[in-house]
Amino acid sequence: MISQIITDLKSKKYTATELTKKYLARISEQNPKLNAYVTVSTEEALKAAGEADKLIASSTDLDKLFEEKPLLGVPVALKDIFSTKNIETTAASNILKGYIPPYDATVVTRIKNAGGVVLGKLNCDAFAHGASGENSDFGVTKNPYDLDRVAGGSSSGSGASVAAELAVISTGTDTGGSVRNPASFTNTVGLKPTYSRVSRYGIIAMASSLDSIGHLSKTVEDSARFLQVTAGFDPLDGSSAKNEVPNYVEGLKNSAEAIKKLKIGLPKEYFLDALNPEIRETVMAAAKKYEEMGAELVEISLPNTEYALATYYIIVPSEVSSNLGRFDGIRYGFDRSKFGAEAKRRIMIGTHVLSSGYYDAYYLKAQKVRTLLINDFKEAFKKVDVILTPVTPDLPPKIGENVNDPLKMYLMDILSVTANLAGIPGLSVPAGFSKSGLPIGMQLLGPHFSEDLLFKVGHAYEQETKFYERNPNL
Repeated sequence: MISQIITDLKSKKYTATELTKKYLARISEQNPKLNAYVTVSTEEALKAAGEADKLIASSTDLDKLFEEKPLLGVPVALKDIFSTKNIETTAASNILKGYIPPYDATVVTRIKNAGGVVLGKLNCDAFAHGASGENSDFGVTKNPYDLDRVAGGSSSGSGASVAAELAVISTGTDTGGSVRNPASFTNTVGLKPTYSRVSRYGIIAMASSLDSIGHLSKTVEDSARFLQVTAGFDPLDGSSAKNEVPNYVEGLKNSAEAIKKLKIGLPKEYFLDALNPEIRETVMAAAKKYEEMGAELVEISLPNTEYALATYYIIVPSEVSSNLGRFDGIRYGFDRSKFGAEAKRRIMIGTHVLSSGYYDAYYLKAQKVRTLLINDFKEAFKKVDVILTPVTPDLPPKIGENVNDPLKMYLMDILSVTANLAGIPGLSVPAGFSKSGLPIGMQLLGPHFSEDLLFKVGHAYEQETKFYERNPNL
């Protein structure tokens, strides 16, 4: 955990270089099994760690130094759609193989300014299209809890790397569940912040009105510490919010007390008949735990939920087809014939939806339904403080089980896309394990810019259950 690393670096228990070498050695040992990293930036990581050690050695006030650089010496890994200066950025697609950006994404700049040590770039579904990691051109990431199963997607390497201790924390993007899904599958904490809370600048766009820049960690506290660094206005991102960034870490104090005044909504539409019984049981057990802690459980309805997935899969391909138009092989990358099957599928659907005669019937109607979904949440949050739901309808599938059935794959997003359509924050927190030992997560949803509340609610549950202590047997 980040707080422990800071304590150890302050007390000179080990150096940042020693810690970085330990993680690099673990990557070298475990990544051949997991395929979580596509690029390991050994030289850059050791250089950053050396600089951290110099700062620590020369500091006369270590408390102040770590206040100014809250990730100093902390090993971090980045989903491979974050632009990184002098480090290959491929979006896990052959079309960008060999592309080395001339600049860092804003989030990467903020991580480096905070002293974070970037270990490398993580595998994902190509251009972040997918819910299993199987659409990567560089092979599927395997789930550390069962190597025959997927680690979730699209931020597959992000979930696997943190679960297997190949990074302390990893960045991800969430357009329809791409952080929360792998978090649920790998016993990690995954944050999808409010749309516009974290800058999108320098991150390869999927669907620009839905992309949220999040991260995965072992604990809620680490997630709060990381958002403290990445959140905030960025003039380079036209959609970036100017809302003040609260002190997320400070807000975790007395989180158990905060639960006693809380109303937690359980939306009936999310506990559908097709929901895996073990997931239903686990999430309901978590709800009961909150009730024992003093919260009030309230059954609520989000009536337009049934239209969410169809709405999502009209808006997303439309924006994908527009965004992928820039990959024409002229400025960088290869020609577009190297796009994978899923990218081609989304381009064709999106181009059709936006074409003359279909725009009003599909895209415009989908945007109107999106407004209904936003209103559903606004009404719900008048009655409850947070909403508790499952993250995915099923346990992690076996590798190859769903990959040739796009519809089955799209249904993996059925419980997570609503948060992106509404722009609200969502936090996936470990809730337990199936009988066969597979991780199960739960999802906490809150009003816009309520990340501090979600952290409190997630942290209180985490302190009671401590599922993060259960590691994969690799």
